[in-house]
Amino acid sequence: MKVNYEVRHAAHPEDAKGYDTQRLRRDFLIEKLMAKDEVNLVYTMYDRLIVGGAVPVEEKLELAAIEPLKAPFFLHRRELGIINVGGAGTVEVDGKVFELGYKEALYLGMGDRKVVFSSRSAVEPAHFYFNSAPAHRNYPDRKITKADAVVVETGSLEESNHRTINKLIVNQVLPTCQLQMGMTELKTGSVWNTMPPHTHDRRMEAYFYFEVPGNQAVCHFMGEVDETRHVWMKNEEAVISPVWSIHSACATSNYTFIWGMAGENMDYGDMDTVTAQTLK
Repeated sequence: MKVNYEVRHAAHPEDAKGYDTQRLRRDFLIEKLMAKDEVNLVYTMYDRLIVGGAVPVEEKLELAAIEPLKAPFFLHRRELGIINVGGAGTVEVDGKVFELGYKEALYLGMGDRKVVFSSRSAVEPAHFYFNSAPAHRNYPDRKITKADAVVVETGSLEESNHRTINKLIVNQVLPTCQLQMGMTELKTGSVWNTMPPHTHDRRMEAYFYFEVPGNQAVCHFMGEVDETRHVWMKNEEAVISPVWSIHSACATSNYTFIWGMAGENMDYGDMDTVTAQTLK
């Protein structure tokens, strides 16, 4: 088993205005998440969110505490949200086994416990995408399927943004300390997500794009409303969105993405929306 991690520091919006393409990608894009028999993590200083991926194929993968956490267990002072974007798999938590199929989620509360990922089949391994945020108390573990989610259909094909928002790990479904996660599926013929865009000063966000065909790409838009930038992305890559940044994208095909948020604001609808005409 191989565990890789890196720490990403926060950027001031005035500084980010001067970043070239290479610097933008280095600071905000997470290219390597899903690799065979590896756990890959990025510990970002934006609300101390951890973005990670695990692909157990030949062996089980333990989510152990990394050095920056200074903790005996990964969940010692953290909560965790997991969504499986691959084949069937299991998450074992101190002997209790949770079966996760495609697009099923699992919330794990804070506590000194061992977390182990495994796949049902090495031919079609599970791809576990996860976010983790600091926690102040333990809330019960819970598996969440799309049937449990708060589902919102929005947008239109005429505006190229017809999509279904599945709110999976949100306070309307289960209690959490600060972590919120969900999944947005774009309909065939639609390519724009989160348009019109928005910002929210009291929570950061990370996007993970998947179901992007191999010969297609996603153009993720970020930056301040009047100073936007873009980052081109491939399938199963993630991007960090600071509190001062919009987070929207357009792709060369329809796709699905997972959004994860951390911060002091638990109200999903509390955001500062801007119009498309305002963007620069």
